[in-house]
Parts: sequence; C-alpha cells; structure tokens
Amino acid sequence: MTTRRRWAGGVAGALSLTLALGACGGDGDGGSSAPSTNEGRGNITFATGKDLTGTIQKLVGKWNAAHPKEQVRIIELPEDGDQTRQQLVQNAQIKSDAYDVIRLDAVWTAEFAARRWVLPLAQEKLDTGSFVPAALQTGMYRGKLYAAPWLTGTGILYYRKDLLSAAGVKEPPTTWAQLRDACDKVGRTPEGKGVDCYAGQLDKFEGLTVNYSEAVQSAGGQVFDANGKPQVNTPQAKDGLRFLVDSYKQGVIPSKAVTFKEEEGRRAFQDGKLVFHRNWAYVYALASAEDGTSKVNGKFDVAPLPGKDGLGSGTLGGNNLAVSAFSKHQATARDFIAYIVSLDVQREYGKEQSFPLSRSALYDDAAMIKQYPYLPVLKKSLDAARPRPVAVRYSEVTAAIQDQVTAAVTGKKTVDQAAADLQNALSGLAD
Repeated sequence: MTTRRRWAGGVAGALSLTLALGACGGDGDGGSSAPSTNEGRGNITFATGKDLTGTIQKLVGKWNAAHPKEQVRIIELPEDGDQTRQQLVQNAQIKSDAYDVIRLDAVWTAEFAARRWVLPLAQEKLDTGSFVPAALQTGMYRGKLYAAPWLTGTGILYYRKDLLSAAGVKEPPTTWAQLRDACDKVGRTPEGKGVDCYAGQLDKFEGLTVNYSEAVQSAGGQVFDANGKPQVNTPQAKDGLRFLVDSYKQGVIPSKAVTFKEEEGRRAFQDGKLVFHRNWAYVYALASAEDGTSKVNGKFDVAPLPGKDGLGSGTLGGNNLAVSAFSKHQATARDFIAYIVSLDVQREYGKEQSFPLSRSALYDDAAMIKQYPYLPVLKKSLDAARPRPVAVRYSEVTAAIQDQVTAAVTGKKTVDQAAADLQNALSGLAD
C-alpha cells in the first residue's frame, strides 16, 4: 500500500477500533481507589495501533533521542476493535501499570473517564485552541479533557462528476431532494443506465449508528441533547430516520445496500455502480488508483454530506491519547502526549502516513492539500460534524440504535414505532 493510500485510508484505520465494540459492563470501574495524578518521570509505554509504515516508531525515536532517561516503548494493540477495548479494560480492571499512554477510540472517552481509568489533561499545555473543535469535543467528559485528539475524520459524499455533467447537473447536491433529483436525471441518460443512486453503511454494525446519527443531525435533530437525554422521537429525528427508510423503500438506496459496511460500499462506487456514496476519506486514493482497480479514476469528486434543507452534518470518528490512571510515570506520559499531538509532529506524521489529523492548520497547509486534495472538503465537513453520543454504556446505546433502525429500514416497524421504541430503550441507558 502506498503512502498516499495510507493517508486517505486513515479514517478507516482510525475507525477500525470502533466497528466492533464489545459489551460495556458495569463492574471493575476502578472506583474511588483509582490512583490520583502523580508527577512521576521515567520510561513509559505507548499502547497504540499497528504502525504500518514505521512512522510512529520514527517519531518515538526522536523523542527517545532527546529524552535518554524517559524512553518510550511502543506496544501494538490488536487490530480488531473489540479485542483492543477488551485488552484495555482488563488492564484497567486489575490496575496494571503496563500501559502509560493509551490510544482510545473517540467513543470510549466517557467510559474510561467515568470509571477513572484515565486522568484529566491540562488543556493549557496542549494548545487546545488549535485543534479541530469537533475533534476536541471527543476527548471531553463532563467539562474536562481526558484524551488529547490525535486522529479524526468524518463522512464525506463521493459523487460521479462525469455522470452529473452528462445529466446537466452542474453542482453536487446540498439537500436530499437535490440528491434524488440528480439521480433521476442521471438515470435518464445513456451513461447512467444501470447505476444505482446512493449508498452509505446500512449493515447492522457500528457504521449504521454513524449513518443514522448523520441523518438525524442533517435533519436538524440530535440523538442525545446536551444533558445526555435521548431525543430520537422528535419530528427532526424522525425526519432523519424517514430519509433512510423512504430512500430504501423507493430504491434511491438499492436493496443490497442493507448489507454494506465501508468496504462493500467502496467497492460498489469504485466499480462504477453508484452515483453517490457516503464514506470516509480513505476511499479517495483507492478510487483514484491508476492500476486498473478503479473504474472511476478521474471521474469523481467529493463534497460535504447533504441534508434535509441544506448541507448536512457528519459524525466524528478518530482516536485520542490518554494517560492511564495506573501509570507510575504520568508526568512523562503527559509530556509525550503533548509532543505527539503537537502541530509540527502531526505535520511530519501526516506527510508519511495517511491519517487525517487533529490540528486545524493541517487542513489549510498547501503542501498537505497538494498531497491530499480532499482536505478542504474534509475540513468543511469537520466544522459541521458532531461526536457520537457521549455515554458510559455506549456499546448498549449503539446496539439499541442498530436494532431499531434496522427494523425501520427493512419495514418491520414504522418510523413512528421505531422512534418511540428507541426513545424508550435509550432513556434507560442515558448517562
């Protein structure tokens, strides 16, 4: 895999920790006996994902050269998200000091913070004002920063510019109605025969929670309000669900799309079978491949997601870095996090490995944009994006959403019934 592909593949890699969340139990929470902040210094470990290019090791090597008495050793966590979370939870439940700095999926912040498995970070030492604002929010819990944003990303709309041009459609859609209208026009052209309209990720997995949340937000609603109360039975939330249900029923979303995760949808778009496709930034380089694996190379572009009455709102993915509450060398761990998420280090990381990163300035960097042309669209999308629900029992929240949304999309429940049932289920899980 090329470096260019890895940058574009970064959001998918970052999201891989999210796609198979395990059950979140209520035991072993660390309780009041969890260690307090210490000023210990010395060698530390960095528990993170697989370092595909060796770039993290190179950055760690620079730190080690400058800190001979505070060496960092990388520990690679499993690639499977469920296994990663289980390993981190088990480590915390026995109060092990094996990990000092840990990489958390963005949706795990509330669980780990509430159970006092990670400790707050001093925001002033991290220059938090220069982070992508939405990414910063994923590291917050009850007004405090527990995890520094490192990798981020949100959904964007891939579209066939050649097909739109042939149909006389000059701009990508900003509303759902425009999307449907564009597909109708494309379908009446010779070039558009046999090409389906739109697909995201509607299989029953974490991606369905993401797509549902985006639909709700893009209709002006919210899954949970600022007080942690579910709001899925409001007119706006039901409009978001209705967009998915009606689009599937009317064929705007093809019937096979209820089996699509990221890769199934990516392959459909890349094979020329979709006009529009919601996915992460990693698709860009794969669809641009010049080796014959993509039928849409040079024929597509990207735009922010459309919404009910205007541009929509994506859902955030990504990974953040936190200090283990059981680390004996927390001062070194805090300093290392500040180093690895700093602008200069992130810029160096971004040039070598394709993870969309958390510092806002990188999305305006001319060299970065030349290397990764989708960055301006991704930045605009990040500005409108929102985190997934902040909930200690997140795995139960996402399971309830998947159950009810699947029932509605497949016609087993009406939109009203599914929304009411989901409201009841989430009310018992609210943090």
